[in-house]
Amino acid sequence: MLSPLNQRRLSIFTANRRGLFSLFIFGFLFFISLMAEVVANDKPIVVFFDGQILFPILKSYPETRFGGEFPTEADYQDPYVVELIQEKGQAIWPIIPYSYDTVVKSKTAERRALVAPSRQHWLGTDDQSRDVVARLIYGFRTAVVFGLVLTLFSGVIGVTAGAIQGFFGGWIDLGFQRFMEIWQSFPMLYLVIILSSVIQLTFWWLLGILLLFSWMRYVGVVRAEFLRARNLDFVRAARALGVSDTFIMFRHVLPNAMVATITFLPFNLSAAITTLTGLSVLSFGLPPGSPSLGEMIVQGRNNIQAPWLGLTSFFTLGILLILLIFIGEAVRDAFDPRKTLVSPN
Repeated sequence: MLSPLNQRRLSIFTANRRGLFSLFIFGFLFFISLMAEVVANDKPIVVFFDGQILFPILKSYPETRFGGEFPTEADYQDPYVVELIQEKGQAIWPIIPYSYDTVVKSKTAERRALVAPSRQHWLGTDDQSRDVVARLIYGFRTAVVFGLVLTLFSGVIGVTAGAIQGFFGGWIDLGFQRFMEIWQSFPMLYLVIILSSVIQLTFWWLLGILLLFSWMRYVGVVRAEFLRARNLDFVRAARALGVSDTFIMFRHVLPNAMVATITFLPFNLSAAITTLTGLSVLSFGLPPGSPSLGEMIVQGRNNIQAPWLGLTSFFTLGILLILLIFIGEAVRDAFDPRKTLVSPN
């Protein structure tokens, strides 16, 4: 059962129709992207072959399994393999029979680069003959997962650092503040450029680099709340009863500090997605060939004769950020103690 306070917050959030609908739309799009291998894949979902049920999206099968000649994994886009499967069974394909790295070819084995949107390719193909919808689904998942993981880890580190600073104060607070001032002076972009010349930047490398700086966004609000609450009567009473500082910090004071932190999460999530996209546009993001919204923006910039590329990336990123901003505004209103429940807007 929710407490009366949380029931009030939930009521205010649901009363904000714009934020509620944005949450539903974002959740639906994110769910579709999580099911990317089922929605967009160059392998069948299920193959009924010779009385057996096979799942190519979960397990690799050699071409010899279907009566072919090669012991390597079957190429299900190859007409020869398709014919072998149809002789003794059938295959159930995803809605979009292409993955993010599938090179689309015509019946004459020619690449289909920069093909305009059609029934076969809903948003066309890019200059490397890859289906735009498939790359969009995988790129959307990559961006959102990256933003969520970065927001989660940076929130944990930032809240912990702010709690320690504000609760103990004194030299700990002073030393940590000087450290943060020095650390913030390091240019993150230059660090990424230097590391990119030494190592191959991957999802986890980028996450670690951005995490070095993103956690400081949370320190200020949490530190201020702990500085205010550490001398209140309930904290003094808990100390007099012999309660440990750790228990007081995370059981009694932290729930009050989390109100401001939670309201920042959707906005920080949108900032993380924008940062990853910007790095990809500058060629310091994910490795070449990875599904990325930033790489789609570069495709649109380099191929102005194919407007569907630029429009797809623009509207996708714009809609994603708008949804997150609307959700953030609804969360902010729900946790605002001055906000009263009004009629749905």
